[in-house]
Amino acid sequence: MPIREYQTVRTTGPGARVALVAPAGPLRGATDVETAISNVKSLGWESVVGDHVLDRYSYFAAPDSHRIADFNAALRDDTIDAIWCLRGGYGAMRIVEQLDYDAARRHPKPVMGYSDISVLHAAIGRACEIVSYHSPNARTTLSPFARDSFEKALLHGQDSCGVAPGARVIRGGRARGRLAGGNLALISSLVGTPYFPDLDGAILVIEDTNEGLYRIDRMLTQLALAGELAALKGIAFGYCTSCDGDESPGDTRESRTLDDVLLEFADAIGIPCIAGIPMGHVDDQWTIPLGASATLDADSVTVNVEKQ
Repeated sequence: MPIREYQTVRTTGPGARVALVAPAGPLRGATDVETAISNVKSLGWESVVGDHVLDRYSYFAAPDSHRIADFNAALRDDTIDAIWCLRGGYGAMRIVEQLDYDAARRHPKPVMGYSDISVLHAAIGRACEIVSYHSPNARTTLSPFARDSFEKALLHGQDSCGVAPGARVIRGGRARGRLAGGNLALISSLVGTPYFPDLDGAILVIEDTNEGLYRIDRMLTQLALAGELAALKGIAFGYCTSCDGDESPGDTRESRTLDDVLLEFADAIGIPCIAGIPMGHVDDQWTIPLGASATLDADSVTVNVEKQ
């Protein structure tokens, strides 16, 4: 099956104007915005802070109407070169129907972030076929590893992945495909909606946090039962941070691991799979251009992004 080509957009140099928005959970306070502004400045960019990023409303950064207003304002403003989400949490699903996809198509610009931002990556990729970036959120203090990958992706159009330090071979082999995925819980929650990412011919890159092993199993099973994994080319799993192991009682000889679960799905589809790539709720993470073409070589635990 031919790989669908997505349009690649990235900031290209000093002076780029980057919108800082909070489309999901609440910030801790003004210090989060200050950290984000500092990150933007350190990259040679100019920050444009959304009007409502500190309008905390329960477990949201602001009411739905305010969060979508900030995001759409950034999409519609032709002087904005990129959109960097301040944090994840929860809330992107509540505004995804109201995104101005016409504006995104008219003036494509990179969207950056991870965790709950996976919903926005999936929706924009599905509706507009634009590459977006699974990256550290803007309020994050960037480690040298994370900064290097981020700059390769957003400034230089270089391979922002490569050898996955410490990754494990689950099932060997090599595959080429379009990168798709994000947070597993969010991706699985989009099944049956118009915003589910296109996984046909894709390399699925996924991560999660605070989930029991049986829930990881259940979410992957949901994707399989929905028929969404049938045409997958490969799986590259990141970190499952603070995830519980096998909680089954009784004989520990029957316990299962994340690797066991992943191997079952990779074997069933007949695709290469690795685990432990720098992706997830960790300091050292890749910036992954979702929608870009890449090659997964499980035997050498590498994910190589094609020149953008």
